[in-house]
Amino acid sequence: MPRSPRRALAALCAATALAVTAPLAAATPAAAGTTASATTASTHYSGTLQDGATWIADKPARWNGVLLVFSHGFGALTAANAPSDAVRDRLLAEGYALVGSSYDPNGSAWALNSAERDQFATVAAFGDRAGRPAHVVSVGLSMGGLVNAQMARDGAGRIDGALNLCGLVAGGVDLEDYQLDAEYALAWFFDRADLPNLVNLSDPAAASALADRLSTAVDAAQQTPAGRARISLAAAYLNQSAWAPGQAPPAPADYADQEYQQYQWLQQGLLSFIIPGRYAIEQSAGGNPSSTRGVDYTDLLNKSWHADEVRALYASAGLDLKADTAALTAHADITGSATARANLNASSTVTSLGIPMLSLHTTSDQLVPVEQENAYAARIRAAGDNRLLRQAFVARQGHCNFTTAEIVAGLHALERRLTTGSWGDVATPESLQARATALDLGGAAFVDWKPSRLSGVR
Repeated sequence: MPRSPRRALAALCAATALAVTAPLAAATPAAAGTTASATTASTHYSGTLQDGATWIADKPARWNGVLLVFSHGFGALTAANAPSDAVRDRLLAEGYALVGSSYDPNGSAWALNSAERDQFATVAAFGDRAGRPAHVVSVGLSMGGLVNAQMARDGAGRIDGALNLCGLVAGGVDLEDYQLDAEYALAWFFDRADLPNLVNLSDPAAASALADRLSTAVDAAQQTPAGRARISLAAAYLNQSAWAPGQAPPAPADYADQEYQQYQWLQQGLLSFIIPGRYAIEQSAGGNPSSTRGVDYTDLLNKSWHADEVRALYASAGLDLKADTAALTAHADITGSATARANLNASSTVTSLGIPMLSLHTTSDQLVPVEQENAYAARIRAAGDNRLLRQAFVARQGHCNFTTAEIVAGLHALERRLTTGSWGDVATPESLQARATALDLGGAAFVDWKPSRLSGVR
């Protein structure tokens, strides 16, 4: 694997012919009520769980006995059983049954308090209605990847294996912490009137208005060298990827282009997604779980793989980087609720693994940074469960921006692990690339990659 983030970034330059772009939001799940394509005969099922969650399922006429339970991402609490229509149709054609729930519709969109329970109940409901599966594999996308990690932790005896897609596997606590670090830096430099408004958001409208104000301030700051340097600092705290849609990956030492591409992600509405997301997470946790007080923002930058970029842009702008990070440290006074943090840690952090998991991630994910895979792998190693985990990476920009071939190849590789009892070489980039290419379902771009450390982990 590449031994440094800079070498890994350079490796992307060889993969741009396979790169495609994706919109800012997560892939849209299959709508409730849709069924398989006309070429695949199947039976559609639906139902309602005790907490009001709805579920849907599709069972092909020639069922292979395997049930795939799909956990959808953050957003509308609508039942989905596949990451896309194309994936659903292919899997049904291969004989898999598909099922998934909405999660509890009466709670927060950050549905981690109910989702795992609802998914297991959905598997049971499918068995009662459609027949007991011989094997169950869980599949999760984005926030649903965190749900999937919970299920993979707790599912031994109920689930055989797990396939994760762009999973938010570092969990809600880390997400809230590093996003707050970045939002605090942006407000400190460009919008100080909003420093008191970053947490304890009152409602979705207030969150959206805050995102609009910060986005406008960032747009203005981008027009000056000093502003661009400070945007790069906030982007480092955010773990913001530096390869944007429609662009070639920047050269390892082209720091101006790296910052420009980070800004491109921000310009496309990134803050308008993550700040309203903070409202939903606070609603789920029962308050603000994150603090800036006590954080050393100089040390935080020094541990980021974007540090060279930030230093270069500060030097070019004639700014004092140490003074800026020291000021951030000295004035950091946001204090979170210990109860909310404990609640979020209990519902939204996973530190062990009970069944085999293959986790796929794009290398330039603007919403769930690929560095989350580093944090998750470290926790799984600490628990002694690393033999169960394999991670694979796709050289492409965008959140959950996988081809059908890459998802199906990942599933087939995981099934090989379940059949043989050993990973062997089934999860190497070379093996996955060969599997995906042979499917002729939209190409593939698996790459040898090593995610760097996730910034902001307390």
